[in-house]
Amino acid sequence: MARPRSASHDLKRDQILDVAAQCFARQSFPAASMNDIATACGTSKARLYHYYESKDAILFDLLDRYTQRLLALIGEAEARAQRKNLSEREALNELVRAFLTEYESSATRHVALVSDTKFLGDGQRELILNRQRDVVAAFTRFLKRAYPDRVTPANQTALTMMLFGMINWTFTWLRPGGTMSYSAFADEVVQVLEHGLSRA
Repeated sequence: MARPRSASHDLKRDQILDVAAQCFARQSFPAASMNDIATACGTSKARLYHYYESKDAILFDLLDRYTQRLLALIGEAEARAQRKNLSEREALNELVRAFLTEYESSATRHVALVSDTKFLGDGQRELILNRQRDVVAAFTRFLKRAYPDRVTPANQTALTMMLFGMINWTFTWLRPGGTMSYSAFADEVVQVLEHGLSRA
């Protein structure tokens, strides 16, 4: 009979994933070892294996949970827009703010999503890539509803990826406690969406 999991099991897994994401971002996924992760967690490698059978298993759980979180943010934004009776542009702006709020606390997880998905096995990689495609498709829907006269079948991919270009690489330059906060940057992205770079 399997031993029941403790109530803190998932919490400890979350802590391991946070530390592992930091290790992967700092050293790269191929260079980071289970021993490195265990040391950074302040535990033994044997204890780490109690939670994860391999570094690959850690990476998949990290990306599995993170992509599910991004999809949940989209569902929450849609529900909030309905509940608050937001306009389509306000709904898009809320989605942008929600993603940037998430990115502020998940920068190393986002690095793993951008850089390390390629190290997953075929089935796992396809699952994560499909979720990324779902996120992109959702942003396209929000954009089309917000700017129906501007977003067309011919340019919707370009405009969606232009928006992602503004927000998806913040982990490379935007630092909590720096000269610009994530909230202030979200305001700037919304202003560019609404008015371009013109002050008019």
